[in-house]
Amino acid sequence: MTPGFSGAVLAAARDAAKAYLRIADTSEDALIESLAESALALAEAFVGRALILRGFEDVMPVSRAWQRLDMAPVMAITAVTGIPAEGPEAELPVDAYAIDIDADGNGWIRVLAPGTAGRVRVTFQCGTAIDWDSLPAPIRQAVLLLIEHLFGGAEGAAPPVAAAALLRPWRRLRLRGAEHAA
Repeated sequence: MTPGFSGAVLAAARDAAKAYLRIADTSEDALIESLAESALALAEAFVGRALILRGFEDVMPVSRAWQRLDMAPVMAITAVTGIPAEGPEAELPVDAYAIDIDADGNGWIRVLAPGTAGRVRVTFQCGTAIDWDSLPAPIRQAVLLLIEHLFGGAEGAAPPVAAAALLRPWRRLRLRGAEHAA
């Protein structure tokens, strides 16, 4: 599950976009904030990483093999909840699973004693920066270019190539079947 961005992050991105677009009045604030949310989501999708630190959840099948969480960079894995076919969900005891966060920020889990659970819900904190201002300048600039593109209403036009060029160094490509070294 990909959660939305906080109001503070969206307001900071909106204000940066207004300064970039040289918009002084507040009549377009709601629109620009909505576009900022879309631009941040597009940037995250392109780089394959969470840009702003926030909580995420993954639901995955129980397995004794290491499984990678969908988003990175993982800062903390905060809970592992067992989901049985019938009955209530219950947090698994710490000795029922193993977790790891590797040097690349990938979060990993394997379930050793699932009880009646056939799936698990993993709750974790993930993100490159804690807020808009702590994002690297090229990422902020790429998001502003995307907001400008969306604000201009360029129907059917491709996003600016400069945005992709600014984001490319942060892009995370995932290989299928990658395994965790125990």
